[in-house]
This record gives sequence, C-alpha cells and structure tokens, in this order.
Amino acid sequence: MFKNILVLFSLSFSLFYFTGCVGEPKVPDQKIKQEHDNNLWAEKTNINTDADSVDISDLDKKISSGASDRVVQSGNVVQRVPFPVAEYQALQRAGKGTINGYIFVEDSYGKKVYGKNSKLYLNPITSYSKQWYQESYLRGKKMSKADAKLFNYVKFTASGEDGRFAFYGVPTGGYYITGSVVCGFECGYDSPKNIRIATEVYLHGNEIVNQDINKRLQ
Repeated sequence: MFKNILVLFSLSFSLFYFTGCVGEPKVPDQKIKQEHDNNLWAEKTNINTDADSVDISDLDKKISSGASDRVVQSGNVVQRVPFPVAEYQALQRAGKGTINGYIFVEDSYGKKVYGKNSKLYLNPITSYSKQWYQESYLRGKKMSKADAKLFNYVKFTASGEDGRFAFYGVPTGGYYITGSVVCGFECGYDSPKNIRIATEVYLHGNEIVNQDINKRLQ
C-alpha cells in the first residue's frame, strides 16, 4: 500500500514539474520593447473622436463628423480647405524613427517652466495642417471645425514630470509637434494659462531626432 502511494506521488510530482515549471522561453524585454515601439504608430492612429478622455484642445476644441469636407464660414472664422484624402493616404504609416525632447516656456530672463504631464500631438505636414499652422497657430485666428478624418493620422504622447516627451515608431516625413504648458504667476500671469506651442520637425528612416518644443514669453 505504502509502495503504491509512493509511486503515485512520484508520478504526480513529475507531471507537475514538466508541465508547470517548464514552458515557453521568455522573450527578452528589449525585443518586446522594440516590437512595441515599431507598432506604436499603427496603434495610435485611430483615435475615438467621441471619447472625452482624448483631449484635442491643442488642435481644435471640437471636430466635425467628417460627413462633409466644407464648413460654412461665419464671422471671423477661417474656413478650412477641403480635407485632401489622397494626400493623407499617400503618407507612410509605419516607421522606426524617434523624436524626443522637452516642452517648456521661457520668461524674459531665460527661466524655463516645463510642461508636466502635457499631452503632445504629432501632426503630419500636409496642405491641410499647413493652413492650421499658418492661420491658427501663427496668426491666432479661429478656424472652422477640423474634419474627423484628420485624427486617423495624428499621433499623441504625454510628457513626464520633467517635461520630457518621446514619439516612437515614427515614419519618414515632416510633422508639427503641438503641445501646451500650464503657467501662472511664474510666467507673470494672475491665474494659470494654457500656453500653446507648436514647431516643425523632419525625420528620415530610423533617425533619433532631438527636438525641444518651446516658446519665449514676451
């Protein structure tokens, strides 16, 4: 009886050892990270534009449904050009480039205030985004709602506590990096303000581009 129990115990232990302790070899963490970085662009290009969790205020407060490329202009609102579908479809959708840097504003004395946990957007340079950059960012004009199709091509990330950000898996091309820094009395304001910042950046292949996004306050 004791011998039978000993045999059963030995078989059970062997079965546990070979099935529970031996499995597929672990994939190195570096390989997982590389594959993740290469897929980031594709994962981030279909943003749910109806989700409140996606803050697109640095590009537009609201967006259109995409049912029509034309929006009726009213008052001093600048009407956007029709959304260039073919131009966007020709953009590369996969890449291995990296863009990183810091987002901050500088006061007149050169003191830097970094954007902590700020959301940043990587917007491909096209005729559509060039109009936004010229009219909205540089000239400060209000524009009609952006076509919802735009946000299938915009990538986003967030800066850390130190204001540092990074975009991984970026395809070759030109982009506008847009973000904002919240600044109050340290920038000479009575109350906190969201200071919008945008800059151009170009990347080719698997380049690592160091590009700060900053603005000097007057």
